[in-house]
Amino acid sequence: MKSPDRIPPAVLVGLVLAVALDTVIQAAWKKAVSGLPEGASVSSTVQGALSSPLFYAAMLAFGAQLINWTRVLARADLSFAQPFTALSYVSVLAISSLSLHETVSPIRMAGVALILLGVFLVSRTPHRTSAP
Repeated sequence: MKSPDRIPPAVLVGLVLAVALDTVIQAAWKKAVSGLPEGASVSSTVQGALSSPLFYAAMLAFGAQLINWTRVLARADLSFAQPFTALSYVSVLAISSLSLHETVSPIRMAGVALILLGVFLVSRTPHRTSAP
């Protein structure tokens, strides 16, 4: 297998930012809706979400993610960049365990290990990236 080219700093920063933003989005989204009653009507769910500042934080992060992802894709192959975003599964699992006090089972940990292996393997493949 050919040795992979070095990932340009702009692409690397964009990929790290994509993972961080996705983690923020998922955690804020969860916290924003965690107080809503189960089985609530659509209108009360929407009203509850719209009354949460965390909902607006998630929407702001979605906007930032759109801009960031557009910049990443202008510089890198989708087939190279997209698999890196799977690292957000790892960070979301960590935040879910540490901050939201959710249970992380051994099978979930094994899944995270497979994700990490997959991202490592993708990172070892040749890719097209361009300078900013």
